[in-house]
Amino acid sequence: MSGDAECIDRSRDEAVEVAHDRLAGLGAAVERDVALGPMTTYRVGGSAALFVRVAERAQLSAVADAANASGLPVLVVGRGSNLLVADAGFAGLAISLADLAEVIDLDVERATAVASAAVALPVLARKTAAAGLSGFEWAVGVPGSVGGAVRMNAGGHGSDMAASLTKVAVFDLRAGVERTLGVDELGLAFRSSSLGAHELVLDATLQLQPGDAEVSGRLISDIVAWRRANQPGGQNAGSVFVNPVPGEVSAGALVDAAGLRGHRVGTAMVSEKHANFIQADDGGRADDVLALMTYVRQRVEASSGFRLRSEIRLVGFDEGDVF
Repeated sequence: MSGDAECIDRSRDEAVEVAHDRLAGLGAAVERDVALGPMTTYRVGGSAALFVRVAERAQLSAVADAANASGLPVLVVGRGSNLLVADAGFAGLAISLADLAEVIDLDVERATAVASAAVALPVLARKTAAAGLSGFEWAVGVPGSVGGAVRMNAGGHGSDMAASLTKVAVFDLRAGVERTLGVDELGLAFRSSSLGAHELVLDATLQLQPGDAEVSGRLISDIVAWRRANQPGGQNAGSVFVNPVPGEVSAGALVDAAGLRGHRVGTAMVSEKHANFIQADDGGRADDVLALMTYVRQRVEASSGFRLRSEIRLVGFDEGDVF
């Protein structure tokens, strides 16, 4: 190992020690070298240098103090449905809000829903539909959390979070305070937002429409059936690439036209069922998934001229590998 590498490792180790010391009051909620792969739907990848499970909002002040004092990068881990963690792991502080209470507050008269960050999208979709509120049925097929859905403006079946989101509560790790942001402050775009890694989504408020529970229930059943028929199960993170021209040019069609359906790199393969899905083998490697993503992107650009952008959040990879 070179002197520079030793210095970098020593600095990183020292930063982890600083953060660990600042989080000592949280006891067993703080762990070192926790495997992140099993927390993702790809089920591949390495460990976080430091991991903290937040069970109460009041604990976020200690997390902010640890992050600021150490300078470590931070990562919020929800249901892991859009994360690919490098085999080398994440050399920072990973934060889980899964132990926070999952709260759904419905106001049928005003047609609003407030849901905490850890609530699963399919659960919220079914509960709003059963209460006779429409506009969120699309989310029944998205296996993520409310917090992650806000951060990436998740969507499907002709709708997305931006269509109903009105405001969110976030905890700003840099400032150590909780803030409320209106939807116009989130920079929502197709499968993206302007929220930084230091802004932890705590809950989201949705404006829905009065509807009919039976009609919404049938729509949910249709969406579930369509996804089962058209999208693969197993170890994947859903659509890999953003549609370059939403509603007109789909990433899956471009991958298919490039002849890449079923193409394999090591332990990763372009799905035979849907060309915009990449499957990871049981016990596979995250680096193989990234290598296949990179190859697909290059081939599609060469054949179509479209340069695809990833929907997947790439964690722990070299900066030049992230796109």
